[in-house]
Amino acid sequence: MAVFTEVSQPEAAGLLRALDLGTLHTLQGCASGIENTNYFVSTDKGDYVLTLFERLTAEQLPFYLNLMHHLASRGISVPAPQANAQGEILHSLNGKPAAVVTRLKGRNQLAPQAADCAQVGAMLARMHLAGADYPHQQPNLRGLDWWIETVPVVRPYLSADQTALIESELAHQVALASTSAFQALPRGPIHADLFRDNVMFDGAKLSGFFDFYFAGCDSFGFDIAVCLNDWCIDLTTGAIDPVRAQAFVQAYDMQRTLSDSEIALLPELMRAAALRFWTSRLWDFFLPRDAAVLQAHDPAHFERVLTLRRNQPWSYQRQNTAQT
Repeated sequence: MAVFTEVSQPEAAGLLRALDLGTLHTLQGCASGIENTNYFVSTDKGDYVLTLFERLTAEQLPFYLNLMHHLASRGISVPAPQANAQGEILHSLNGKPAAVVTRLKGRNQLAPQAADCAQVGAMLARMHLAGADYPHQQPNLRGLDWWIETVPVVRPYLSADQTALIESELAHQVALASTSAFQALPRGPIHADLFRDNVMFDGAKLSGFFDFYFAGCDSFGFDIAVCLNDWCIDLTTGAIDPVRAQAFVQAYDMQRTLSDSEIALLPELMRAAALRFWTSRLWDFFLPRDAAVLQAHDPAHFERVLTLRRNQPWSYQRQNTAQT
């Protein structure tokens, strides 16, 4: 989240009135994240998040907003898009596509333990199951095709060693994507960005997932890999915590049984997830956009994570308590 497009109190209040969400009390810009303009808003009817979309188009957005509605209708705790009197959930503000969604209760768990990781893994599996009959299709817009396009753009900013690493891994992932095992992986709508700061806990209990604006149709295993590379690592070194990682995947496996190919390819998918976020952080760091509130992430973190996933792969070991 960031603020690229300024929104005044009267402008926000007008949209909220059109959605019958009450009288605006507070409007606060959000500093975290780097893709969209986001404000926390409070009214006499509740707490919401106002988002103005800076990169996604009005043609792309129904996939994300309707996915959130679909998941919420199936009992998955996600922000609910708010409709106007005509039933529309995609709006416009200051010349940008906009949405207002309910704000989840609680706060981020930025120092997760195994029990926290297990809750996230179990809910991720339920989310994948709930999305299985979602009728709309859209690719993961930050998937392999985007890596192929973007690596040459960031290459001029890299050292010789970094260039060798990113090009080697990209070639590896291109080759992997052509294999029959990879192409047979179970697929469907995934979150694709489920970091610690996109999950809320109300006390010790997980209260929901949010920020679905990188979602797309891709392998479920890639979603798991993204989570493992954030929820289950030491943030200083990038090293996997095997206890947290095992708890995460085992909890997922108990809700949605992983196939043998998903388990076998998980180390490769963890490399893919590290490459995806190293590439995007390089892009955001060296080619930033202007924003009133913006915090760019350090790309070196995912360079370390990718190096470790290549040199010290972690594999899930199914326990007797998991479904068979």
